[in-house]
Amino acid sequence: MSANTGFEPEMVSVPPGRVTLSDRRTRRSWQVEVAPCRLSAFPVTQALYAEVTGERPGAAHGDRLPVEGVSWRDAVRFCNALSRRDGHAPAYRIDGETVEWDTAADGYRLPTEAEWEHACRAGTTGPHYAPLDEIAWYRGNSQERLHEVGGKRPNAWGLYDMLGNVWDWCWDVYDAEVYGTYRVLRGGGWFDEPWSCRASARRRSHPAYRVDDVGFRLTRSGPH
Repeated sequence: MSANTGFEPEMVSVPPGRVTLSDRRTRRSWQVEVAPCRLSAFPVTQALYAEVTGERPGAAHGDRLPVEGVSWRDAVRFCNALSRRDGHAPAYRIDGETVEWDTAADGYRLPTEAEWEHACRAGTTGPHYAPLDEIAWYRGNSQERLHEVGGKRPNAWGLYDMLGNVWDWCWDVYDAEVYGTYRVLRGGGWFDEPWSCRASARRRSHPAYRVDDVGFRLTRSGPH
């Protein structure tokens, strides 16, 4: 299956469930109940990002390449802009550098890391939902470059590129006491070793940081 090259995000229903998150640095684990939601089948593409914002950030260009070189703040602004375009209530209230999530809004937003990991696993329990070479672009097979979305096998719920290609920004603060406003990144990217391309792997970055292996995907609350 190939990605839709149009300007409408393809959303996949993710059932409710429970996921155990873990942090290798602190050796801590915790369980989270996940409500039903919808997650975009692919990372946000350059075509969709350009259609909504008029911008094409990053160094590599191609409509079906995942957008990269976008900060967490860029991503939340995009979510609000797409929500307005499509007639949904924006999920975020943005006041300068302060961002609040209106959980009652029906608009597009970033996944929580619990939603992300639950969706990535799609009922599996191992580090990958299938052999890594079949599902992910990573350092071992990417020729150290981005690839078009949808080029590898999806998981059991129809989600592509959950591992590899670009990291996904998530809503959550990583560890406020130690890292302040740094936000969570999930999934691994085209330049990462297999260790980073695991369902449980967590990375962090400043919300204003932009780099060529970080993008994002969309979420909406609710089952349909």
